[in-house]
Amino acid sequence: MSLTFITPPLQQINSEIARHAGVELYVLRLDLMHPWVNGNKWFKLKYNLLEAKKKNFTTLLTFGGAYSNHIYATAAAGNLFGFRTIGVIRGEERLPLNATLSFAVQQDMQLVYLNREMYRQRNTPALEEYLRQSFGEVFIIPEGGSNLNGVRGCTEIVSDATIAFDRICVACGTATTLAGIALSLHERQRAIAFPVLKKGAFLAQEIESLLTNYLASDLPTPYNSPASWELVCNYHFGGYAKVNDELILFSQQFTQEHGVPLDYVYTAKMFYGVMDLLQQGFFCRGDRLLLVHTGGLQGNVGMEEKLQRFSKI
Repeated sequence: MSLTFITPPLQQINSEIARHAGVELYVLRLDLMHPWVNGNKWFKLKYNLLEAKKKNFTTLLTFGGAYSNHIYATAAAGNLFGFRTIGVIRGEERLPLNATLSFAVQQDMQLVYLNREMYRQRNTPALEEYLRQSFGEVFIIPEGGSNLNGVRGCTEIVSDATIAFDRICVACGTATTLAGIALSLHERQRAIAFPVLKKGAFLAQEIESLLTNYLASDLPTPYNSPASWELVCNYHFGGYAKVNDELILFSQQFTQEHGVPLDYVYTAKMFYGVMDLLQQGFFCRGDRLLLVHTGGLQGNVGMEEKLQRFSKI
């Protein structure tokens, strides 16, 4: 497995919709950074890995669902950087393993299953103590890499090369990526997040909490205050990991037309939302938009497996 990470390229999207709206459209291709540890997952993991190494931990323990991009990336990163990894999976074991969990096992990750009631306690001291008693001294990374180390890594997603963009758009799950991006933008720039969960407005409180806690810490930040940001909550397509024929068709057509593959859970929803808002005149003429491709393409295999299974019922 390669240790080489490439600088994510910028790709312009030559879209008639964007041209008609008078807007320039670019994609930051985080999905191309590395074959297995890419997208925002790498940025969320980076400083967690460095802290674990600094504190002489040899085992990483983290949490996720059966199709989790975070589980996939943590298993690969652990293998790359010499850590033993344990993945605590929500729900019961189902055999044969899906593509995500099969890959994790191939990377020598030990899988442990928790019923959903116990899994909901994953961020409590009691469960963390139980896991340490079960597995010894482990470095615990929260689900999705959603901690201040994760925010710190995400401050590095949008670099000085992207200063010319007015609006930076990103899919939003735990809000960690949006918080990091907001901390890294210039005052005149604005971050726009598209929650992939139903009723995603609650994430505003999560974002404010992450920003407040980060600025109160001694972790580095490019600026003393975050740039402005907003949530656009009506492109969730029914909730997390929910899709319909319209989203699938859009994703397939976008990939065919522009050569940018999208994952159904995150980026397809954000890209759909941006293209729809362009047609509504949501953005100002002359705006330059940067769409952050957060990777997660491995999840399409599992999503397509589920869609095929449901179509046979």
